Amino acid sequence: MIVTTTPGIEGSRIVEYFGVVAGEAIVGANIFRDLFASVTDIVGGRSGAYEDALRGARETALRELQQAAREAGGNAVVGVDIDYEVIGKSGSMLMVSASGTAVRVE
Repeated sequence: MIVTTTPGIEGSRIVEYFGVVAGEAIVGANIFRDLFASVTDIVGGRSGAYEDALRGARETALRELQQAAREAGGNAVVGVDIDYEVIGKSGSMLMVSASGTAVRVE
């Protein structure tokens, strides 16, 4: 399935729109504290463990987005936006959300 931030797909024609679809993933902040305690790969201020956790959350959100598009009848998603939000009473969780428009392309 093509998933793109652009409003269209070059070389393809959108023949049907199915509306907005979304996918979310929430990661507890404590996972970051736990990872930090065991991180040995912090170099130059970057943590591969943190980046892997964020990458995993983003990939989960995009998988859910694609599933929602399939269920709506689409075979692609255009206009995708990915957001990162701190949520919870004390900002204890990170939510990654992806949204876009499910479409059918030829």
